[in-house]
Amino acid sequence: MARVAVDAMGGDFAPLAPIGGALLALQELDRRHSVQLVGRKAVVESHLEELLAGDYAAAKSEVSRIEVVDARDAIEMSERPSAALRGKPQSSMHVGLGLQIAGRSEAFVSAGNTGAVMAGALFILGRLPDVDRPPLATVFPTLHGHCLLLDVGANADCRPEHLVQFALMGSVYQERVLGRPEPRVALLSIGEEETKGNLLTVEAHRLLRASALRFVGNVEGKDVPHGVADVIVCDGFVGNVVIKLAEGLGGAIFQVVREEVSRDALGRLAGLLLRPAFRRVRRRFDYAEYGGAPLLGVRGVVIVAHGRSNATAIRNAIRVAQRAVDEGLVQRIEEGLRTRPSVPARPPASESGGP
Repeated sequence: MARVAVDAMGGDFAPLAPIGGALLALQELDRRHSVQLVGRKAVVESHLEELLAGDYAAAKSEVSRIEVVDARDAIEMSERPSAALRGKPQSSMHVGLGLQIAGRSEAFVSAGNTGAVMAGALFILGRLPDVDRPPLATVFPTLHGHCLLLDVGANADCRPEHLVQFALMGSVYQERVLGRPEPRVALLSIGEEETKGNLLTVEAHRLLRASALRFVGNVEGKDVPHGVADVIVCDGFVGNVVIKLAEGLGGAIFQVVREEVSRDALGRLAGLLLRPAFRRVRRRFDYAEYGGAPLLGVRGVVIVAHGRSNATAIRNAIRVAQRAVDEGLVQRIEEGLRTRPSVPARPPASESGGP
C-alpha cells in the first residue's frame, strides 16, 4: 500500500493542479493506494468539491481514498528555502514530509519551491547511510525512449566519489522503478577519451571504470538525446544547465516549426496533415508525461515536480511515487550502497598516471 502525500499548495497552478492530478491518479491506481492532499484545509476542500462538481465528476467514487491534511502555511517560489523551512513549520512542505517520519505516509510529491523541497527532505527525512550528497534525477527523452540524468541541480559542487554514488543510485532507480534491466552508466564530459574533462570527471571516470557498475565510458552532450546510455551522471551545475537548455531549445524548435508551417497555404495544409505526428512528438518530449524528478538517497520517497506542472504532470508524479514505494526504492538503494563497493581506493600517485 502506498499513501502518497501531495503538496496541494505547491506549484504555479496550485491548488487546482495538485488536486486534479490526485483525482486523475486515483482513477488509475489500484485501490490499495491513497492520496493525502496537504494544504490549507478549507481551501483544499473547497477546490476539491468544485472539481468533483465539474470536469472531474468521474472521480467521485475515489473520494474515500483522499485524506485532506491541514497545513496553515505555504512556501512561495521566491522564498529562501532554509529560512522558509525554519520560519514555516506548518507549511504544506514541512507537514507533508513529516508524514513519512510519523509513519502516516510513504511518499511526498511537490511542484513547489525545489530548493525548499530538497532542504526539507534533508532536514526532516535525513540521508541514507553512506550517502554523502542526495542527487536530483530526471528522466530525459531520447531517440530510443529515455535515460536518467543526475544530478540536475541538488549539488553544484561535487567530488568524484559523489558521482559514483549518483551512478549507483540512478542505476537502482532505472532498474527498479523505470524497468530498465542492467542499465548502462555513462559520465558526461567534453570528450569520449578517459583523459578528457576537468579533474572531477577524469577521477570520476577512473572510479566508475573500477566499480561494479555497467560503465560504458564518457559521453558528450550531443550523445545524450541519442540513447547511448541509460544513466548519465554529472555534477548538479552541469546537469541543471543541460536540462534547462534542452527545455528551452525544444520549445524554440516547436515555435519555429509552427511559424514556418503557417507561413503560406501549402505549409498550413502540410501542417494540418502532420498534426497527429506533431502531437505524438510533443508528447514524447513533454515533461508532464514523466511526472517528476526523484530526490535519491534520502530516507523516504520524494518526487519533485516541475513548477509549471498541470494536473497530468502531478498525476504522473504520483504514479512515479507509488511505483517507487511498491519497488522498495529506498531499501534497495540502501542495500545497493551497502553491498556493492563502488568507490575503489585511489591508487598511489606513481601508479595512477594522473594528477
